[in-house]
This record gives sequence, C-alpha cells and structure tokens, in this order.
Amino acid sequence: MRKKLSRFQDNEVNPNVIQEGKPVFETIKGNWQKDHFNNSKPLVVELACGRGEYTVGLARVYPHKNFIGVDIKGARIWVGSKQAMNEGLQNVAFLRTQIQMIDRFFATGEVSELWLTFPDPRPRDGDEKRRLTHPRFLDMYKDMLSKDGIFHLKTDSTSLFDYTLEVLEQREDILDLIYTKDLYQSPYNNDHHGIKTKYEQIFYDKGESIKYLRFKFAT
Repeated sequence: MRKKLSRFQDNEVNPNVIQEGKPVFETIKGNWQKDHFNNSKPLVVELACGRGEYTVGLARVYPHKNFIGVDIKGARIWVGSKQAMNEGLQNVAFLRTQIQMIDRFFATGEVSELWLTFPDPRPRDGDEKRRLTHPRFLDMYKDMLSKDGIFHLKTDSTSLFDYTLEVLEQREDILDLIYTKDLYQSPYNNDHHGIKTKYEQIFYDKGESIKYLRFKFAT
C-alpha cells in the first residue's frame, strides 16, 4: 500500500501524467499538440495501456509521433511514466481516466491511430456493453480518429476477438480490415517491432496465440 501511495504522489507531479486535479485535465481536449507536446506531430493513443509497454515501446521507434497511454490504474501508469522520463522520451504522455469517458479528452479527428492492447475480454453475456469493442465504444473511437486514422486490436482472447469481428461485419463503415489469429506467424508481426505487454508475454509463454486486427473507419 505504501508503494502504491508513493506512486500516486509521483503522478501528481510527473509532467507526463494528465489526471484529475491538474488544470490541464479539464482543458486538454483538442489541445494535446499545443498545450502538452508543443508540436504538431500526429497523436497515437493506446487504450487500456496498463504499464505502458506499448506506449513507450512505440515512442522509441517513432520519435516523429506523440504517444498517449490511457488507463485508470495510477500505479500502473506510473511505471510507464517513470520509464519515459528516465529515457528522456518527450513524445510520451499518460492520461488517467476511465475509457468510458474517453470522448471528454479527445476532439473529433484529433487522433491518427488507436491501439487497444489486451483489454479485459468481459466474457459474460451480461458484460457485452462493457467490452471495449462494443459498438458504443467504436462510435467514440470513430469520432476521435482522423480521416484515414487506424484502429488496432491485440488480444489473447478468442472470444473477444471473434465478438469484435462479428461487430465489425455488421457495420457499414469499416474499411481495409485485416486480421490474424496468430500474429507471430503472420506477415504483420514485423509491424509490432517485438514490443510485448506484460500480459502478452504471460499469454505467449503459456502457448496462447496472439490475435491482431486493424481497420479504418469510412468517413
């Protein structure tokens, strides 16, 4: 508990963490490039980022882009925040909020890419509306993404992956959909630069295949 409290205190002063209580938390929507990054580089958002392995990993590979990890768990965000600061990565930020409220923090067309990495699959039928690829979430993502913006999903969960494909097949605004049920044996593996989240490594070590898809929304 003491360790967690210490991390929460760090988050209150860490400049790359945006959370409730900081003035910018209420004004950042539509102003990420101007008010936080101080540049016009494209914004890439990782949803359910956990410890930020993907956010930080991609920021290393693509210094010409800005990366924002989103999660509600402050102690987890702290890990990525400190790593980014220790490495001097100025193109990394973390937003602490519920993803259900993501539309309060990004303006229409403000984001060039969205990554959803190993979200809770919510396998029970009664939890369908809480799955982060439910139509109500997809509608929010569509609004956030710029024209030709890309949505990515990585998961070990076959049930979530199949559910997501079913949802996408029912929509008329999905373009350029590609997917694989075994990322590491697919031609898309090199696009991930060997970056693995903590949970991805756990599932991989257990022999689970990693599922991946990406698509664009029609405007």
